Amino acid sequence: MPEYDIALELARLHVLSGADFIRQLKMLTSLTIFKPVEGEKDIFAAEGSHRQDFPLLLDAARKAVNHGNKVYILPNPRDIRTADFIFDNKGIFKMYDLKTISGKSSLENRLMESIGQTNHVLINVCTKYNPSLMATQIRRYFQVNTMASEVLVYKGRKSISVIRRWSEHPDFIEAFRRQYEK
Repeated sequence: MPEYDIALELARLHVLSGADFIRQLKMLTSLTIFKPVEGEKDIFAAEGSHRQDFPLLLDAARKAVNHGNKVYILPNPRDIRTADFIFDNKGIFKMYDLKTISGKSSLENRLMESIGQTNHVLINVCTKYNPSLMATQIRRYFQVNTMASEVLVYKGRKSISVIRRWSEHPDFIEAFRRQYEK
């Protein structure tokens, strides 16, 4: 396999779309820079991904594996806005930016930080958070970020996938709250 400049290959994701974007994700996961994370099943980390927030990344990656994904933790090259993960779920590849919610700070601010990194955001909820407020903030994120496709919420063992169309439904906030509290 030829040598790749990982920073350049990650930067290319910002200009690709459709099938070309998916091909790039697949190519990235095939690179030899991804090594299995010791003691973990289906979690791979790239050289340079063991940064300060690695424990938070690993926690979310474990949850993603429990939901049927192979998880690739991406490095964070300087001067390039990158997401945190590539998920491979039976050949369906998606890239996610992780937002861990561990305090009472606004989820909305965290969501807005992800604009320009990827169209898929993973919220790993590690604290009590008002589900109606969360739904309202997710809806607002979709209104502001016209490129957003999905907000995936992990709460404990639960996974809730919010796509734009659902967030626009008049009953979204109540439906989300019921699913979140189930």
